Amino acid sequence: MDLIYYLKMDSKLNVLEKKIIELEKELALKEQDLLRYKSELTKANKTLEKMIQQVSHELKTAHLIQKVLVPTEYPNMTGVEFSTKFIPGFKKGGNYFDIFEHEDKLKFGILLSNSSGYAMSALFLSVLLKLAGQMEARKGLPPDKVIDAMAKEIQIQMQDQDQTNIFYGVIDRRSFQMDLCQVGDNVVIIINGETGKLKILEPKNAALSKKFNEPIQLQSIYLNPKDRLVICSQGLLKASDISGESFGLDKLTNSILKAPASGVHELRNEILYQIEKFTENNENAEDITLIVTEVKEKVLKLAK
Repeated sequence: MDLIYYLKMDSKLNVLEKKIIELEKELALKEQDLLRYKSELTKANKTLEKMIQQVSHELKTAHLIQKVLVPTEYPNMTGVEFSTKFIPGFKKGGNYFDIFEHEDKLKFGILLSNSSGYAMSALFLSVLLKLAGQMEARKGLPPDKVIDAMAKEIQIQMQDQDQTNIFYGVIDRRSFQMDLCQVGDNVVIIINGETGKLKILEPKNAALSKKFNEPIQLQSIYLNPKDRLVICSQGLLKASDISGESFGLDKLTNSILKAPASGVHELRNEILYQIEKFTENNENAEDITLIVTEVKEKVLKLAK
């Protein structure tokens, strides 16, 4: 009996020893896995740090470029008044706008572009738009010729994912005739100074892209004294609240209708107030550009 007992005990000990050995092997493998995971995590952290540094550098560069792109002052032009606002986005940057006189001093241009490519690519396109647009516009070419020349210049540099929306309008202060082109989805609204009714100008061309090959369409309209123009980038319509709902065109038009009729600054401020109220200061993903213009009276001749 004792022999049988000891044989059984010995057999159980052997099984236990095998279990222990197996567990030790598993533990050793787990430790190796853990060391490997720690090593991979260290590499990932180093890669992440480099990416954060790179993104930080790109954002600083983007902000510097954006400062150059945002005008700090406009020409003082009799017969017209401006109010503008630019708000940078935290994800996408690439808006550019300008208001400038032509060689014919009784004409002035309003240019707004926004690019939807990657941040640096979009900003680069904005720089090209600024340079090309100002040079071509000051030659006195009509808007369709200006944008056609810009498109040819810019398409060479565009990447496949890039898209650029461009509004360019030229107003003659003698007649209040505005010749304009809309390439893409910038928002242009005319407010009748007598009735307060709104008219939304629909774009005639798709957004500019690398494969864009449409003829640029020119529109002409006549403005009356006290008429106002509201021109804004798509970033304004896309401003969202914390639930992700966008501000949209309906809320923009309601904001315009609610605004006091006292001046362009009051109109601009009402739109911005309604956006801030709607978003509850939720940070906007895309650049927002807002331009409000009011024509006062026709200018018959230049002052001496």
